[in-house]
Amino acid sequence: MRVRSTPIHLIPWPDDALPAGWRTAMDRLGTYVIERVDPDGGVRDPCRSRVLESALALSLLRAFPDRTDRAERIAGYLQRRRVTADPLDRALIAASCGSPADSRSIDLDAYIVQAPDFTSRRKRATFEALLIACGADIDTRPAPDGTAYSNAGLHPWAEAQTTAVKVILAIASGTRHQIEDRDVNLLLSIQNRDEIWEGNLLVHLSALHALHRLGGHESLVHRGVDALLKHQRPDGGIPFFTDTDTWCTATAGVALLAAGAPDDVIQAIADNLVHRQKPNGGWSVTDIADVTDADDTSVILELLQTHDDPAHEKAIERGRQALLATRGPDGGFPTYIAGAPSEVCMTAAAINALSCRPPRDPAVLNGALDYLAAGQRKDGTFPPDWSASRLHSVFRAVLAASQFDAPHAHALRTRALDHVLRTQNPDGGWGQQPDSVSDPVSTAYAIIALCHQSDPQPVAVGIEFLMARQNSEGSIDSISDSIGPRPFVFRIPVLGDVFTLMAFGHLSHRVAPASAHSPSV
Repeated sequence: MRVRSTPIHLIPWPDDALPAGWRTAMDRLGTYVIERVDPDGGVRDPCRSRVLESALALSLLRAFPDRTDRAERIAGYLQRRRVTADPLDRALIAASCGSPADSRSIDLDAYIVQAPDFTSRRKRATFEALLIACGADIDTRPAPDGTAYSNAGLHPWAEAQTTAVKVILAIASGTRHQIEDRDVNLLLSIQNRDEIWEGNLLVHLSALHALHRLGGHESLVHRGVDALLKHQRPDGGIPFFTDTDTWCTATAGVALLAAGAPDDVIQAIADNLVHRQKPNGGWSVTDIADVTDADDTSVILELLQTHDDPAHEKAIERGRQALLATRGPDGGFPTYIAGAPSEVCMTAAAINALSCRPPRDPAVLNGALDYLAAGQRKDGTFPPDWSASRLHSVFRAVLAASQFDAPHAHALRTRALDHVLRTQNPDGGWGQQPDSVSDPVSTAYAIIALCHQSDPQPVAVGIEFLMARQNSEGSIDSISDSIGPRPFVFRIPVLGDVFTLMAFGHLSHRVAPASAHSPSV
């Protein structure tokens, strides 16, 4: 995500090729993001309510008459969301609000294809269990071979979620004998604590539903409901995660660094992130979680190495080793743990982190590039990742491929950039998919990628699109693209500002040095 030096074959763009006032827009946005940095260097923006968790909470609260007022607030949130909800969310709302038959026609296949192929069997079981937990009237049966419930190669969040799914479906299908003691013990273990386990409210709710249906755990479930309701949002809904503060801080740091923010701001952010490092050397999406991931770890490594404070060297080395420890035999990198399937976007993220400095082992980067190139589709895009926008993987792959002078790196970058160029919308922006309306985050991703080609015109009209979406505070209004678990989207508003600022920052380094400008963000 960090800014690279412009390749020598690309002539810097003249400032007058871009819309007037673009630097002022960048400065206003930069000032807005700086104002979101707390004195300790953290960037915090609460995860907003989501239909999935809210529907699960409402259906669970039906069993707790003493929580009627809280249930009514959740129901109000869901009813307000019904009009704009997609078909899956509408099915969840209908089931939890007392119309279970309305969920029968949902086409789960349309959602399963939005997740990586290696998750498909588990995703189907998960969708069915969540719908049943919400009260949906659907037919289901546990997978006879148990593959949908296998915990092999799963990180702890997925292991707990899959176990809850197994219990819910076993009870719903009349096959309680499939539930093992270790399943129940795992679900009990993530409830016997003072806070939401790993900050993951979806897993928390799924475990509560499973334990409630099992029976005999009333006191524990009641305490779990009380813990859940501490995170009910002002609009009445329930979010996916308690917070994603580490991710917000990391991406904001990279964006502000690209946009020329004062060094003391970057120093505070970098120090904050070093203090968030986990015992294994990696980073998680939030302080509460212990599960580390390649995405947070890679982006934080990019920031720390680019900022280059000698005091952070130990943290950088620990982070590098944590990332390298997850590398797969195919040369790629998974999201969470060693042994899990590699993913294209996480491999691009790892390349971007491990190429900040001269590589100690070029074979690692070359193997990752080979995996990345092999994963590119004919249209220049990549398999689904952790974003609803196909341009998320595209821009990160372009940045990664730009580190190599190899034929397949050039081919990857050319195909990716061709896709971006031919899918620009008439309004100058880009949408999450080629047939989607333009949104600022997807447009920001596209602009970052297009800074690695020669024509400034597509970027100029893209910047005009972003400038038109900037409000009086300097902020950018955008839909969300963040996904978890795949393919459910959740919303952290500040990320729209962060990635738009990141695009402005990349652009500022692509313009000819003759257009002198002293950043004031």
